[in-house]
Amino acid sequence: MSHSNTERLTDYWRRRRGAGVAPLRSSVDPCDFADLLPQVFILGRRTAGRYPFRLGGGLLEDLHGQDLRQADFIGLWRAADRPKLQTAMEAGLRRGQAIMVDARGETEGGQAADFEILLAPMISASGQADRFLGLYQPMSPLQRLYGRALASLSAIRVHTISCAPGAERLQPFPQLRLAAVDGRRIA
Repeated sequence: MSHSNTERLTDYWRRRRGAGVAPLRSSVDPCDFADLLPQVFILGRRTAGRYPFRLGGGLLEDLHGQDLRQADFIGLWRAADRPKLQTAMEAGLRRGQAIMVDARGETEGGQAADFEILLAPMISASGQADRFLGLYQPMSPLQRLYGRALASLSAIRVHTISCAPGAERLQPFPQLRLAAVDGRRIA
């Protein structure tokens, strides 16, 4: 079950998307969700695995303790989670599927808070799906962080958000699994 703010922005994205692969960036009007703007961000895509912040709300900058413009989104995550996120984000752009990441942010001192992070693809003026509309939704009290900046994010679960009517809203993102027979990898 997603937070009501995540549901609201997801439903907005779906309405703007219509029958297309993803909504045009120009069709997304921040005034339509003005109360969420401190939590909202927009990412660009330079190459696979390089997603610079184009815009970042005040809450995100407070959480990370820096101006995020041009900072790389993937660089905020633990190294072990980066390939999984890159794979999910690239698939989301290709398929026009929104992604939800259940995440935990930790400070250098070990204080932690939980988040839902929405990544919904958008189409830029070039006609390519190469943007993400995003939302950081805190799922635990931020007072736990004692005002300290997050040192890294961990991906607990990565889900795709179905666009089909009547389908299960959140579906686990497929994971690559290795198989072995007699100690020898076969797949």
